[in-house]
Amino acid sequence: MGGPHGGPFLLFHVLCFLLTLAEVGSQNSKACALRCPPNSSCVNGTACRCTPGFISSSGEIFTDPLESCDDINECGPPSPVYCGSSADCQNTEGGYHCTCSPGYEPVSGATIFRNESENTCRDVDECSSGWHQCHNSTVCVNTVGSYRCHCRRGWEPKPGFQDKQRNTICKEISFPTWTTPPGIKSRSLSAFFERVQKMSRDFKPDMAEKSMQDLVGSVDDLLKNSGDLESLDQSSKHVTVTHLLSELERILRTLAKAIPKDSFTYRSLDDTELSVVVQEQGKGNVTVGQSHARMLLDWAVAAAGGESGPTVVGILSSQNMKKLLANASLKLDLEKLKETYKSPVRGAKVMLLSAVSSVFLSNTNTEKLDSNVSFAFALHEQPELKPRQELICAFWKKDSNGNGSWATTGCWKMGRGNGSITCQCSHLSSFAILMAHYDVEDPKLALITKVGLALSLACLLLCILTFLLVRPIQGSRTTVHLHLCICLFVGSAIFLAGIENEGGEVGTRCRLVAVLLHYCFLAAFCWMSLEGVELYFLVVRVFQGQGLRKLWLCLIGYGVPLIIVGISAGAYSKGYGREKFCWLNFEGGFLWSFVGPVTFIVLGNAIIFVITVWKLTQKFSEINPDIKKLKKARVLTITAIAQLFVLGCTWVFGLLLFDPESWVLSYIFSILNCLQGFFLFVLYCLLNKKVREEYRKWACMVAGNKYSEFATTTSGSGSSHNQTQALRPSESGM
Repeated sequence: MGGPHGGPFLLFHVLCFLLTLAEVGSQNSKACALRCPPNSSCVNGTACRCTPGFISSSGEIFTDPLESCDDINECGPPSPVYCGSSADCQNTEGGYHCTCSPGYEPVSGATIFRNESENTCRDVDECSSGWHQCHNSTVCVNTVGSYRCHCRRGWEPKPGFQDKQRNTICKEISFPTWTTPPGIKSRSLSAFFERVQKMSRDFKPDMAEKSMQDLVGSVDDLLKNSGDLESLDQSSKHVTVTHLLSELERILRTLAKAIPKDSFTYRSLDDTELSVVVQEQGKGNVTVGQSHARMLLDWAVAAAGGESGPTVVGILSSQNMKKLLANASLKLDLEKLKETYKSPVRGAKVMLLSAVSSVFLSNTNTEKLDSNVSFAFALHEQPELKPRQELICAFWKKDSNGNGSWATTGCWKMGRGNGSITCQCSHLSSFAILMAHYDVEDPKLALITKVGLALSLACLLLCILTFLLVRPIQGSRTTVHLHLCICLFVGSAIFLAGIENEGGEVGTRCRLVAVLLHYCFLAAFCWMSLEGVELYFLVVRVFQGQGLRKLWLCLIGYGVPLIIVGISAGAYSKGYGREKFCWLNFEGGFLWSFVGPVTFIVLGNAIIFVITVWKLTQKFSEINPDIKKLKKARVLTITAIAQLFVLGCTWVFGLLLFDPESWVLSYIFSILNCLQGFFLFVLYCLLNKKVREEYRKWACMVAGNKYSEFATTTSGSGSSHNQTQALRPSESGM
């Protein structure tokens, strides 16, 4: 083994073995090179394997010569590599690595790492390190992983730029342009705008607080020494105040962005107060205000949509604004007021009880807010409210013509206490507390009623005197007419003097007035029914007997309504008197104590009239009718028709008297009711020949002439007198 020939022999065998392996390897390499694609290695003569970091569609090992090995994206789905917070996974050819996200840097100094455990990334303060690219008109503010460029206080983004962006470029805030309202000529107003223009020229952002004080003082001087503003017509005054309020809000909103502090409060010598709060990023609720008014709202409501500058919340309260707002109109919610007052409301007189408070926010779209705003307004007067008066939360609403008026839509009163009124509104504007006195009554209708009732009372008084003093017409029908006129006279007088309930509370006086009106009007209707009965006796039973005796007439005419009123008062005394009128209450059906008897009497009179006409028709058809009777029947027929119309049809509209739903029907009733006395005077006095003769005699006596001087004109009076004596007393009154 160890001889001289042993070494060479062993070397020869080793060389042969190596040559054999090389030949086999050469054959295998030649075969794999022809078959395996890039990024893969040969497994054997028929299969290839993708290198780590690559994969084929068939998997790691494949046999298809057309397969390819593609890079595996370890940073993507389905199972991305997690590098930890503030880091990003970076895919590479056949591998991956982790790097810190932009705005972060590794504490360890290693720029790349493989997993979360090796993550040492932290935020980079670009602002302190000087790595930011903010313009010199802005201030760099570091954020987590980045930074933003904010406009400085007193600066605003240039046109085309937005605040709090990396490319923000700002300019100094300028005093907004303010011009005179169109169409208004006033020396006082021109002098005011000259002062405003001077403030605009001298304005510097770092003096924003001083500029706001000067502006408030200038407005006070304008309103206090209004000069020729007082001589403007009402519409021009309201155009001026609308312009002042809207422009003040716009200018104060702009100047508030330049104040160096987060809040600012100022009170002028004329008691005008300004309160402003400014925050970069407010959360929750904010309360702003002073002694005149306080406001509570959400910061989200105050922030301007689409703008990232500081959020401004401010309120300006002025007492002097009342001068220009005197006699301003109020837009009413008529449907709501109609439900409240049970009658249409035609208008309202308003009186300012608080300072006028204008609200301005960064958000200019305040017509419909996401959440309601609460207010507390201090009352400078504590009035005692009368009927049809109430305290309301109102705002100044601008119309399309630049004019304005008070309105209440979207604002409502929450409560009252400690000398203040609490309100909530779903929009913002200029607000105030008003005392509104609603005009529920139609002025024209009231005038017609008062003048007409006065005329009716005069005519009724003449009728009463005529029925008492003219002896030739005395009879049962005259008795009915007399008491009918007395009832109407007393009822109309009470109605004219005491129908309105001034105090608003139903007291003894109001209940007594309601009882007397109920009794007088029912008594009038009862005497109307007796008029129908007398008409029946005179026409249907003519020359066949007398009518009811005077005692029975009085018992029925005054006793029946007394019984009805007594039962009604005993059953429900609270039914007399209402909040606005001293009349029957509509609740509980109490009105039927009046409507029921009235309906019965009107229908009864109508039936009597039909029977009367039918009987008259029968008498007209007789073969040899008496001409005198025909003339009397004709007169009685006309009287019956007029009686039914005047004393019956008028009261068909009576139910509209205290609850008018139709103004046309209300006017018809008022006119007919007021002229009722005049109709009775014409019907029973002026159209009666005997009454006219008595009036002529009285006139002659007053003039100092003797009645005999007119004998030629009244030659037939003697025969007529004899005829009258031959007739029954009841007929003489026809």
